[in-house]
Amino acid sequence: MRQASTKLVSAVIATAAILFTTVAAAQKPGGTLRITHRDNPPSASIHEEATISTVMPFMSVYNNLVVFDPATKQNAPDKIVPELATAWKWNADGTQLTFTLRDDVKWHDGKPFTSADVKCTWENLKGGPDAKLRKNPRKIWYFNLKEVTTNGDREATFHLERQQPSILTMLAGGMSPVYPCHVSAAQMRTKPIGTGPFKFVELKQNESMKVVRNPDYWKPGRPYLDAIEFNIIPSRATSVLAFVSGKFDMTFTAELTPPMMKQVIAQAPKAICEMLPTNTQVNLLVNREKPPFDDARIRRAMGLSIDRPAFSTILSEGVNKIGGTLLPAPEGLWGMPKEVLADVEGYSPDIERSREQGRKIMRELGYGPDKPLRIKLSTRNIPSYRDAAVILLDHLKQVHIEAELEPLDTAVWYTRMLKKDYSVGMNVQGIGIDDPDVVFYETFGCKSERNYTNYCEPEVEKLFEKQSRMTDVEARRKLVWEIDKRLQEDGARPVISHGWGAGCWHPQVRGLNISINSIYNHWRFEDVWLDK
Repeated sequence: MRQASTKLVSAVIATAAILFTTVAAAQKPGGTLRITHRDNPPSASIHEEATISTVMPFMSVYNNLVVFDPATKQNAPDKIVPELATAWKWNADGTQLTFTLRDDVKWHDGKPFTSADVKCTWENLKGGPDAKLRKNPRKIWYFNLKEVTTNGDREATFHLERQQPSILTMLAGGMSPVYPCHVSAAQMRTKPIGTGPFKFVELKQNESMKVVRNPDYWKPGRPYLDAIEFNIIPSRATSVLAFVSGKFDMTFTAELTPPMMKQVIAQAPKAICEMLPTNTQVNLLVNREKPPFDDARIRRAMGLSIDRPAFSTILSEGVNKIGGTLLPAPEGLWGMPKEVLADVEGYSPDIERSREQGRKIMRELGYGPDKPLRIKLSTRNIPSYRDAAVILLDHLKQVHIEAELEPLDTAVWYTRMLKKDYSVGMNVQGIGIDDPDVVFYETFGCKSERNYTNYCEPEVEKLFEKQSRMTDVEARRKLVWEIDKRLQEDGARPVISHGWGAGCWHPQVRGLNISINSIYNHWRFEDVWLDK
């Protein structure tokens, strides 16, 4: 099945390239693109959120300094193109990155975009004394940024503490927009102002979101659409029926499982569907500071209970891939190869042997069939989380752990995780950028807000630092594999599977191109048009 899914990606890339080139000269302006949405976004402020529920509907409001080339399928460091910047250059020792900025850009309220906005945005993200963000989930991304300085209105320089080649890659993702200095953080949560191709109109909690064409967009001729509307439909079955009936042009990204994609194709045979890696991973969260989970033996027993192939089979008919912390190849640039993964504890194909080891640990701690460890398993109350959590309930029983499911609304879920107000959780973690610096520091850094499991190992952080400095890609990749193996064997945040998901759209939707190694970076919508 994995060979088939790899072939599918190759076919998708080839098909997308053909479509992109054949329709490039035939765009029609006008129309409203209607898309289903899975749940209520916590807010419209991308910098304060960590979910595709915010990024997909609101990325079109903003611009970045640079972006991953929207015409390519794989986000990579050598596929970065200018956006609000026109050019960039490094100094000799790789500690200063200077951007030349556009001089024809206005914010949606008419005020000019300048280098001061760049400086202001990253001062907020660094989290200094004057920072205004209420939440800052990616603050850790900029641990190495000393300051941003300006030279007039059209030049901004990022000064780094030490060499870090990945900083440009981080700036290219959908979670790295430039914010306006003159607009409050509170307003950006509810009525955001950007420089992007679409202007915010409204966000109706639990109902819908709408953006409209920015007539003063700095890129001539873009966007083509008049508006984009997202309607919140929590039930996946209901949203599929609404799409099949033609009420919507497009489904929410990666929301469909393989059986659901088959259902769509059967009922709407002209629909275009792509089943792709999402760079989201199902992982187990264990708060190692809360008894009894401060005992490494219990955490190890929990990890040994997991049957990874069963998760993949049940959730995706075997399409989801098994891997470590980084997205597996060939879609991912940094994932452990099979021969390395096979040597990691907990990834043995002999599931029953692993579970017997787990049961032995629990018996030594005084637990057993007649005296299970009773816990609460928290998860986000959307299908992709709940479905995985139900499977985990059964797996934990195999090592004498009885769990009660606690589904939480999106806003509550993220608040609880940030506050570490949980014991055990079933998580679906989205990786915004396919790069080790992003994944290691954001997920496992001792000072990271998104280090939900409180994993903190100074020796491992030294390895994070070592790989982060490296310019030799192949040498860095081998060190990344060693680090990833250590993280899995430490039970830092056990990875269960890497998700694949489908999105579908009707043939009238043209100019859409979705990445194979992240669902977070291709939602500017400025090249999308409706052929009707």
